[in-house]
Amino acid sequence: MAESVLEPCTTSYSFKVSIFILFFLIFPFLNPFSSAFPLSFDTNATEVVNLETEEDMGLLLFFKLQFQETPLPSWDVNVPLSNWTGVTRSNQTGRVTGLNLTRFNLSGQVHPCLCNLTFLETLVLSHNSFNNSIPSCLWKLWSLKTLDLSYNMFTLLIPSTFATTMSKLIELDLSHNMLSGEIPMWIGNVSMSLEKLYLGFNSFHGDIPKSLLNLMALKYLDLSHNSLMGNVGDFNQELVSLNLESNLLSGTLPCLYSSRESLTLLNVANNSILGGIPTCISSLGGLTQLNLSHNELQYGISPRLVFSERLCLLDLSYNELSGKIPSRIVEASDKSGLLLLDLSHNQFSGNIPVTITELKSLQALFLSYNLLVGEIPERIGNLTYLQVIDLSHNFLTGSIPLNIVGCFQLLALILNSNNLSGEIQPVLDALDSLKIFDIGNNKISGEIPLTLAGCKSLEVVDLSSNNLSGSLNDAITKWSNLKFLSLARNKFSGSLPSWLFTFQAIHTLDFSGNKFSGYIPDGNFNTSPNFYNGDIRKTILAVPSISARSLDIKLSLIADETSLSFNYNLTTTIGIDLSDNLLHGEIPEGLFGLHGLEYLNLSYNFLNGPVPGSLGKLQKLKALDLSHNSLSGHIPENITVLRNLTVLNLSYNCFSGVIPTNRGYWKFPGAFAGNPDLCMESSGNVCQRTLPVEPGKKFEEEMEEGPLSVWIFCISALVSFYVGVVVLFCSSRTRSCILQTKSLAG
Repeated sequence: MAESVLEPCTTSYSFKVSIFILFFLIFPFLNPFSSAFPLSFDTNATEVVNLETEEDMGLLLFFKLQFQETPLPSWDVNVPLSNWTGVTRSNQTGRVTGLNLTRFNLSGQVHPCLCNLTFLETLVLSHNSFNNSIPSCLWKLWSLKTLDLSYNMFTLLIPSTFATTMSKLIELDLSHNMLSGEIPMWIGNVSMSLEKLYLGFNSFHGDIPKSLLNLMALKYLDLSHNSLMGNVGDFNQELVSLNLESNLLSGTLPCLYSSRESLTLLNVANNSILGGIPTCISSLGGLTQLNLSHNELQYGISPRLVFSERLCLLDLSYNELSGKIPSRIVEASDKSGLLLLDLSHNQFSGNIPVTITELKSLQALFLSYNLLVGEIPERIGNLTYLQVIDLSHNFLTGSIPLNIVGCFQLLALILNSNNLSGEIQPVLDALDSLKIFDIGNNKISGEIPLTLAGCKSLEVVDLSSNNLSGSLNDAITKWSNLKFLSLARNKFSGSLPSWLFTFQAIHTLDFSGNKFSGYIPDGNFNTSPNFYNGDIRKTILAVPSISARSLDIKLSLIADETSLSFNYNLTTTIGIDLSDNLLHGEIPEGLFGLHGLEYLNLSYNFLNGPVPGSLGKLQKLKALDLSHNSLSGHIPENITVLRNLTVLNLSYNCFSGVIPTNRGYWKFPGAFAGNPDLCMESSGNVCQRTLPVEPGKKFEEEMEEGPLSVWIFCISALVSFYVGVVVLFCSSRTRSCILQTKSLAG
C-alpha cells in the first residue's frame, strides 16, 4: 500500500503537465494560478524551450506547489530554467541534471514527481525537515551519481528491488535522520561504483552488513552514532575514511590490512572494543587521525606501536590502558605533524616521557586522570605551538617549569589536583593569550604576582585549595573577560576590595575558606549582566559546590590539517561564596539585588544585623546559606516567594520571633536550628521552641539533588574557634546570643 501512495507521476501525467505548461504560455489569461505563477511572455527570451525542458519545468513547479509558503521565488516560467535557484541543466540537452535545495526550510514528504526527472545526476535535499519515508522510486533514477538526503527527519528506508539500477551512484548520504531498523543488505549492492556512504546519526541497529565489507569501490564509510552491534569486521577494500563512532560495537580491533596505504581516518570511539591495541595498527601508514577513545582497551602500549609522521590526531582517552607511556609513540622528526595527543583518563604510570617535547608541531597535550609521577619536563617550553596543556589529576611534583612561557600561544594551562609546589612565577605574564589557568588542589604557596595583570585574556582562573596568601591586588582587575574565579581554601587575608563585583562577564566568585576580614563591599553590584539578569541559556545542573564547573574543551582539525580550532564551554552555577572567613558587619542591600544569582553562601562569618528586605528579588536563587553568623531580627517572610529555592540554611544565628506554619517553611527542615529566640508556630497558638538541631531526611535529599555539596551546608557543632575572636566584632548582647547558641549546639 505504501508503494502505491508514493507512486510517481506516470508518463501520461508528465505529458499532461507539459501540455499544461504550454497551455499557460499560449493562454496566460486563462491561468487559474496566475497569482502563484504570474506570466508575461518575454518575446526577447533567447532560451530554446522544447517539450522535454517544459516537462522538467512542469515537474518542478508541481513540486513547488506542495509548499504553502514558497521559498523558491525564482521558479517561474518567465525565468530561464538555468536561472532557477538550485537547478542545474545540461547545455546540450536542456534537461535538469542537478537539484540542490539544501537549507530551504522545506518540510513534508518528498513528492515522488521528482522521480520523473530522469536525467538527474545530483539530488541534494539536505538540511530541511522532510519526513516520513524516502520514496522508493528515487532508486529508479538510473543517472543519479549523488543522492544527499541528510539532516532531515526521514523515518523509513523502504527496501527497493530497483536499487541495482543505480549503477552510476557514487555518493549516498542519509545521515542525520531518524531511520531505524537494520541496515538493509541491499545498501551494499545499490551501486558497484559507490565510493561514499554516510548513514551516521540515525537509529540503525544490528550488525554491519557483510555486503559493505566487500563493496570494492567504497572509500568513505560513516556509520557513526547508531546502535550497531557485533564486531567491527575486517574491511576488504582500500578505505580512506572509516567512522564507526558511538555505537555498541565489541570485539577486538581489526588490522585493516587492505587499507594500510589508503586509510587516513579511523574513528571507533565510544564503543566497547576490548583487548589491547594491536601493533599492526601502526602499519596504517597513511593515517592522519586515529580515535580509539571511550572504549575498554587494556594493557600497555607496545614499544613497537609507532605511528608515522603523517599522524595529526591520536586520541586514546577514556580506556583502561596501563604501564608507562612509550618514549616513542609517533615518529618524532622535523616532518612530524602530530597536533593532538590525548592519553587522558587511563592508568598510565611513571614519568612524562621527555621525548614528548620533541613533537614540535604539538598543539594540544592531554595526560590528565592518570597515575603519572615526577616533574613536568623542563623542555616543555620547546613546544611553541602548544595551545592546551592538561596534566591534571595525577601525582606530579615539583614546580611549574619556568620555560613553560616558551609555549607563548598557550590558551589553557590545567595542572589542578597534583602535588605541585613552589610559587606562581611572575614570568607567567608572558602567556598573554592564556584563557584558562587552573592550578587548584596543589601545594602552591606565595602571593598572586602583580605581573599577572599582563594576562588580560584570562576567563577561567582556579587557584583553590593551595597555600596561597596575602591580600588581593589590583592585578585581578585587569582580567576584564573573567567568567570564573576561585580562590577558595587558601590563606588570603585583608579586606575584600571594592572592585570585587565589577567583572562584566563573571559567573562565579568563590573566596570561601580564607581569612578575609572587614565588611562585604557595598559597591556597584549591577555591573555583571550574569549576576544581575542571570544566564537564561543555562540548564539546571547538579554540581557539588559553587567551585565545581564543567569545562568542556573542544579541539578539531581545520580543513588544511595544519592547526586546531580551540573552543571551550564553561558551565557553572551563577553564584557568590564568601563563606568561612572573618567578615563582619551587615549584609549589603545591593547584594540581594543581584537578580540573576542562583547560589549565595555567606555562612561561617561574623555578619550581624537583619537580612535585607530585598531578598525577595532573588527569584532565580536555588540555594541560600547564611548559617553560623550573628544575624538577628525576624525571619524574612519573602523567602517563601522564592520559587526556585531548594536549599535554605539560616541556622545558628540570633533570629527571633515566630515561624508561621502556613508559609511553606516546612520544606526546609533544620534550616532554623540553633536560634534560641526563634520558635515554630503550632496548634492552639502555642510557640514551640524545640527546633530540630540537625537537618532532616528531606534536607539531605535536597542536598543530593541540588547544586551544592553536603559539606557546604552540613550543620557542624564544631564552631568553638569563633568564641575566641567574637569579642573583636560583636556587642555584648550579640556575644551573649552567640555563646547561648554555641551551648545549644554543644
